[in-house]
Amino acid sequence: MTTEYTKEFWHAEAKKLKFRTNHLINGAWVPSEDGTTFDSINPATGEVIAKVASGKSADIDKAVASARAAFKSGVWSMMAPRARLAVIEKFSALIAENAVEFALLDCLDMGKPVMDMMNIDIPESVKNLKFMAETADKVHGSLTSTDPQVLHYILRQPMGVVALITPWNYPLMMAAWKLGPALISGNSVVLKPAEQAPLSCALLGQLFLDAGGPPGVLNVVQGLGENAGKALGLHPGVDKIGFTGSTEVGKLLMIYAGQSNMKRVTTECGGKTPQIVFADYDNLDKAVTSAVYGIYGNMGEMCNAGSRILVQRPIYEDFIKRFKALATSNMVVGDPLDPTTTIGPLVTTEQQDRVLGYIEIGKQEGATLALGGGRGMNSGAYVEPTLFTDVTSTMRIAQEEIFGPVGTVIPFDTEDEALAIANDSLYGLAAAVWTNDLKIAHRFGRDLESGFVWVNTFDVGDMTSIWGGYKQSGNGRDTCVEALSQYTQTKSVWIDLN
Repeated sequence: MTTEYTKEFWHAEAKKLKFRTNHLINGAWVPSEDGTTFDSINPATGEVIAKVASGKSADIDKAVASARAAFKSGVWSMMAPRARLAVIEKFSALIAENAVEFALLDCLDMGKPVMDMMNIDIPESVKNLKFMAETADKVHGSLTSTDPQVLHYILRQPMGVVALITPWNYPLMMAAWKLGPALISGNSVVLKPAEQAPLSCALLGQLFLDAGGPPGVLNVVQGLGENAGKALGLHPGVDKIGFTGSTEVGKLLMIYAGQSNMKRVTTECGGKTPQIVFADYDNLDKAVTSAVYGIYGNMGEMCNAGSRILVQRPIYEDFIKRFKALATSNMVVGDPLDPTTTIGPLVTTEQQDRVLGYIEIGKQEGATLALGGGRGMNSGAYVEPTLFTDVTSTMRIAQEEIFGPVGTVIPFDTEDEALAIANDSLYGLAAAVWTNDLKIAHRFGRDLESGFVWVNTFDVGDMTSIWGGYKQSGNGRDTCVEALSQYTQTKSVWIDLN
């Protein structure tokens, strides 16, 4: 029987939820050493839904020691690749089987519309883990051709203990993106989810054990970034950090690595994605639709949110008219447990205040408020879909990452002007260009300073795509075979045959 995902269904299921609030260390759920907790708050209601163990240095020490012992024992690192594959495949299957619980956890914890979880986050998490599982015995070292009296081969081996620090905007999916390559390579992991939305990562930890993952291989420690995150960055027992989050914190983790053991750090940080629409493009409605969903999807809380919309002047007014009409009719602000809702609350009231502050900055800078600008709801951490027009590239709302449902439309005349505006950013995660001109498509694909360029589409890809940025959007790469190289290291073995 097919489940009917009504608002009533989701509210009823939410009342049944039981939360895992302790740390998972060496296969056991344990409180913080000092007994402290922090509140997990539902941003739609302001209700405290759980008191979560607040990890600090002592808890990180225990988790790292557990991961190191598991790694050295070989229980996972020396397991046959096909055996690791079987565990990760079972892990991914269990995520799919527990889809309703995952959907509710991220919905209640950070405000994500529940059907976004069912249609995007959960399927993408499962797909990523299954893909990475399939690489278990397909990433090899090499045998080199050298002096005939020498046998020289190159091994690819796991890093050891990997710390994964994941963000609050996609709590489940970003954890899955990083756990896949880290675990399938044979590493042991300490996962530190964002304190704003830690609950789904705790369920991930339990399901890894249920799938047959050995205790100590995946440890989960909740805690504030300035405590647990910093402790991981400075810990001499951590060999590698994989981080997704703000550029500011990414820089701090690099500093911590230098202050401790020079651990490797890969980052995926902020963005200020340009969508560049040329007047020659013959499907303006498609470009408008991608622009609307590109900035308002996930409440704009995306590192690749298409927040800078560059429109060639001959179609500028028509584009804005169509954008406003589509956004007004399709973007529904409301209860994230209601399947008709497309815009839930922002993750916290602090984030709400930050985004509303940028809206005031945009007004003060002289941009035209063409849509929204308010809270959209009487209570909860909501901000309604907002659009500024008549924006220039020097304005703060065009330069700084707002991380909320605020789009800016910037007019341009020529190719060179569009390229200069698009690259006028300290970020370089993603970009899109809309044109029928093959020369423009190739030129912008080559010259846009971003890690991903879409042409006549937006925010699509598969497991062959490389996800990561240029400039201060970070140096990491996710969701592809190349991601495995960031959780492994190479070694030469040179054997004299004389």
